[in-house]
Amino acid sequence: MEYVTRIVIIGGGPGGYEAALVGAQLGAEVTVVDCDGLGGASVLTDCVPSKTLIATAEVMTTFDSSYEELGIIVADDTPPLEQAARVVGVDLGKVNRRVKRLALAQSHDITASVTRAGARVMRGRGRLEGMQALDGSRKVVVRAADGSEETLTADAVLIATGGHPRELPDARPDGERILNWTQVYDLDELPQELIVVGSGVTGAEFAGAYQALGSRVTLVSSRDRVLPGEDPDAAAVLEDVFRRRGMNVMARSRAQSAKRVGDRVEVTLSDGRVITGSHCLMAVGAVPNSEGMGLEEAGVRLRDSGHIWTDRVSRTTAPGVYAAGDVTGVFALASVAAMQGRIAMYHFLGDAVAPLNLKTVSSNVFTDPEIATVGYTQADVDAGKIDARVVKLPLLRNPRAKMQGIRDGFVKIFCRPGTGIVVGGVVVAPRASELIHPISLAVDNNLTVEQIANAFTVYPSLSGSIAEVARQLHTRKASAEA
Repeated sequence: MEYVTRIVIIGGGPGGYEAALVGAQLGAEVTVVDCDGLGGASVLTDCVPSKTLIATAEVMTTFDSSYEELGIIVADDTPPLEQAARVVGVDLGKVNRRVKRLALAQSHDITASVTRAGARVMRGRGRLEGMQALDGSRKVVVRAADGSEETLTADAVLIATGGHPRELPDARPDGERILNWTQVYDLDELPQELIVVGSGVTGAEFAGAYQALGSRVTLVSSRDRVLPGEDPDAAAVLEDVFRRRGMNVMARSRAQSAKRVGDRVEVTLSDGRVITGSHCLMAVGAVPNSEGMGLEEAGVRLRDSGHIWTDRVSRTTAPGVYAAGDVTGVFALASVAAMQGRIAMYHFLGDAVAPLNLKTVSSNVFTDPEIATVGYTQADVDAGKIDARVVKLPLLRNPRAKMQGIRDGFVKIFCRPGTGIVVGGVVVAPRASELIHPISLAVDNNLTVEQIANAFTVYPSLSGSIAEVARQLHTRKASAEA
């Protein structure tokens, strides 16, 4: 009788379900243990819902900022005294119902794909039981919602349990007025005055979205600027856009507590100031789902933050135990989680595998304008981690941008001074998530600025600015060699 490798995956997010597809395709017996529905937070409460909400906000922003300049006339019966009133509004209840419907449909599609591939899906919470057995196997105990338990035997285990919103002790979400990012989709009416605490990616995305939908937004940032982890030029553009559109951006302001006072929320800052709004969204980071899983008892090393330590092929410190996704703290992106999960399966099942290389990862902040990045960053160059030439070209010079009424944004490319090999890039523009791809290809394949400059682009197009930046870098390279 032929032996079949048994793999148990705990967690059904991108790291888990992508690993399940690979494992099943390579002939393993795969069981996915999940308690919320395949797709995980990425599909059910994070990426898919938030980007669906942002898609509506994007339409609102495009209309509000461009229709007059582009010559569009809107028939309106607003009384003359209120002529400045907004012409287009939003039904947030309807928007959120669509958000939930799409998220659930995506989860069902993923479940169907995983099941069709031959993997088993179990509803419940999994935990490791003890150390590795003498035959190299592991025990995973699955606890169902009704309290019943089943023990699975696995040759390899993948932990892909993700994370959950971090809470401040004095600002606990109540799901009605004080919210975390998983609870905003239960709102039936648009918040009149929304206080967003946290100016990282999540905070900036929701702040921009709700401002576009019609809320008066106050963004509380403990740092000098919004998006402190992103390219400083890009963050400066976005903050300027936020302020210009009426957002109250409070820099160097740390929230200490938030409490309900009737139908209002009071947020107290560390310097004693108090700001009020109708709602408050807490976006102060995430905590890994690693507690109560028997990880350390099984030999899995955790970092001080609770994240699971992994190497570049997703191995933990426990033999036969791998980890992927937000629970590892490597890079909180669905694409990275999926790659970590696939790499784990390739490695354990003996297939060809390339270790995870974070310098080829492209990421995007879904604000308006979007901010897309790949490879080495401005911070890397400034810190001397890499010697690179940099050219930044504003989109204002791009003919397609002029036609579409796009005023904000730029393309920036980093290349090695001697060879001209592209090592990084930043795009700030509408749909930057689509425009970053040619730069990602260049970084991943060690292409030069000369190769990018010599490739045809459509005229007029926003991508023409990528070729123009490459031409300028190539010209400077040639001048330096002359």
